[in-house]
Amino acid sequence: MDLSAVPALFSSYVRPILDVLLLAFLIYNTYQILVKTQAIQLVKGILLLAGIYALAFFLNLSTVTWVLGIVAPGLVIGLAIIFQPELRKIFMHLGQGRLFKQNAQPRASQIEASVTACEILAQTKRGALLVFSRNVGLKETIDKGIKLDAILSTSLLVTIFAHDNPLHDGAAIIQDGRLAAAACFLPVSDQQDIKKSFGSRHRAALGITEESDAVVLVVSEETGALSLAYDSKLYYGISGEQVRTRLARLLEGGTTETAEEVRHYEA
Repeated sequence: MDLSAVPALFSSYVRPILDVLLLAFLIYNTYQILVKTQAIQLVKGILLLAGIYALAFFLNLSTVTWVLGIVAPGLVIGLAIIFQPELRKIFMHLGQGRLFKQNAQPRASQIEASVTACEILAQTKRGALLVFSRNVGLKETIDKGIKLDAILSTSLLVTIFAHDNPLHDGAAIIQDGRLAAAACFLPVSDQQDIKKSFGSRHRAALGITEESDAVVLVVSEETGALSLAYDSKLYYGISGEQVRTRLARLLEGGTTETAEEVRHYEA
């Protein structure tokens, strides 16, 4: 092989590929951080302005282009000031190496630890509320609770929801493969057709699913029944195996149920 051709090969093929891959990696991981904070709204606002400006420029809308050219820089600066706390938190995460942090354990073991803990709690009729974060971040809810950032385990969850534990009130948030926080209070659903027998846990489970794409596992303190809430719907009194199957589908691929499955869970 002619070694003189190596620099040319690197410049023509290897360097552009590395350039694109590294840029894609940075964009993806930065988005993963942004989506967990309200700073994603800043990005959406900037993209919207850029899109309107591009459309106006393409259609030669001189008045709109002139106005946006004057107003847009001030709006971007204003948005940056408004979301300054969130932007500071993002740079703190980057400084702490969160950009390269991986899940603490496989998804299957997270589900098994959570469901097993709820089955144990159900046997003694101890209420529990576990929230599994998906694409929409729950940072505001986590910040209002007691931050743990702990490895998820059955024994830890059972301990948290013990009656004599100060963390048993509220919800435990599972995010990025770790137990992010406990004693988190969730928004309560305003749905009018909820069964009167459902208490605050079930209403809170529905409430957070109305504001995010989270999946919530509930243990009833009155009956010990297991329930799942997601997509603003509550499926009450399902078995541990059904919970495992549903969580695996929802957390891995976000698949929706067939009509037969919905009838089965609602029965």
